[in-house]
Amino acid sequence: MNTASSWISRSVSRLRSTDTPADEKVAPKPQAPRSTQQRLDATLRRGQEALAPRALRRLLNDLQAVAAPEVSELEGGRSAELLIAWYAKAEPEQRRDLWLLMCEQFMPDAERMRTARERYEAAAGTSEQGQAEIGLRRAMVSPRTRLLQRFAVPQGGMRFLVDMRAELLRELKTDKRLLALDAELEHLFSTWFDVAFLELRRLSWDSPASLIEKLIKYEAVHDIRSWSDLKNRLDSDRRCYGFFHPNLPNEPLIFVEVALEDRISESITPLLDESAAPADLAKATTAIFYSISNTQTGLRGVSFGNSLIKHVVETLKKEFPKLRVFATLSPIPGFRSWLGKNLAHCLDRLADKQLGELARLLAADAGNRKELAAQVMQAADKALEWESKSPLRQLLLQCAAQYLGRGLQEGRPLDPVARFHLGNGARVERLNWAGDPSPKGLKQSCGLMVNYLYDLKRLDKHRSQLAQGQVPVSTEIEGLCLD
Repeated sequence: MNTASSWISRSVSRLRSTDTPADEKVAPKPQAPRSTQQRLDATLRRGQEALAPRALRRLLNDLQAVAAPEVSELEGGRSAELLIAWYAKAEPEQRRDLWLLMCEQFMPDAERMRTARERYEAAAGTSEQGQAEIGLRRAMVSPRTRLLQRFAVPQGGMRFLVDMRAELLRELKTDKRLLALDAELEHLFSTWFDVAFLELRRLSWDSPASLIEKLIKYEAVHDIRSWSDLKNRLDSDRRCYGFFHPNLPNEPLIFVEVALEDRISESITPLLDESAAPADLAKATTAIFYSISNTQTGLRGVSFGNSLIKHVVETLKKEFPKLRVFATLSPIPGFRSWLGKNLAHCLDRLADKQLGELARLLAADAGNRKELAAQVMQAADKALEWESKSPLRQLLLQCAAQYLGRGLQEGRPLDPVARFHLGNGARVERLNWAGDPSPKGLKQSCGLMVNYLYDLKRLDKHRSQLAQGQVPVSTEIEGLCLD
């Protein structure tokens, strides 16, 4: 009896000694989210899933009724209208379920794509290549394309798709499953919102109040501070245009603000000076695009075609035949952030003499690039106080030229504003010290602004250069680049 009791005690003791203390227990790994197909095949909802399997199957049936190839565009549009009404009342997680169904249940047929690709490869160089290419193109079109096209049919459908993508964009970083739907929407919008389909309208002080209020709301480059500020931007020596799409009536997609001057502007301050007298239009030779604002988050990444600026230029030239120069005064929103990550590498490219002057000015060790870079970034907070011949000022201009003139990622300029203007055929013309001394300008680009020049005879040449991985720049910018 004692032997049995002793054995039990030892066994219990061993079991207790192997238990993990409560504060050391490892939390179970969270389960990966189920695919929509797994959920459709299931009986019960799991965890935080918004729609139960039965409701998810019903929603899929409704989507399939919209995309069905055997029904007409009109009939599919009516089914889409019902889903748009459902979406308006749905919770955010229920809307996500709709997105996931669009992504995972309306994909291209993988087997059909494989077969079509094999046929195309086999037909390459033969008389059958053209027909094989048609087959491959058709195989690559997903049912999702037809589904989204049907949603654009009913009144308000385009508004629904643009707003839906605006919601979707906020979720892409946390849910990569949604990338396919986002890519499909961006592709369709790039076609639907090409500048050839847009209407250009001028805004003036006499425009409807609702439209002027939208200009105030959507101005993204230089905030409109007051009614007098707004009136200054709509004065006789200014032009403000909005682009509109026929399926989004009275909803501007993009605003373009222009100042008419006798030279290329180097600072935003006089352009926004409400007390300044209007420029003499008889002497105006230069149109300065000083603010271009997209109004629709859902159209992010859509360039509206590479003729947007050209369309405005042609409109201006009809009214002011003496205009010869078309340029921008643009912010450099990504520069300060890029500088913080790349300054040490820029310092490595400096000549020994310049590096030594910089180190002496900051009482720093020229050999310790990391420490020197940190001190330069700290000094950049007071960039506007630097003298014109300061080595710090020269360095900042060189780095900005490097960022704009050499900075490419996957063949595209790093800076978002540069992407827009260079994609439209402009070239990087000139950097302007203290071009924007506002807190926003200092935070974004240490106060620097840039002029992009639209040389109307070289727009196609510049676009071709960019397509070949070479940023079009002036000789001044070329001379400032670090390599």
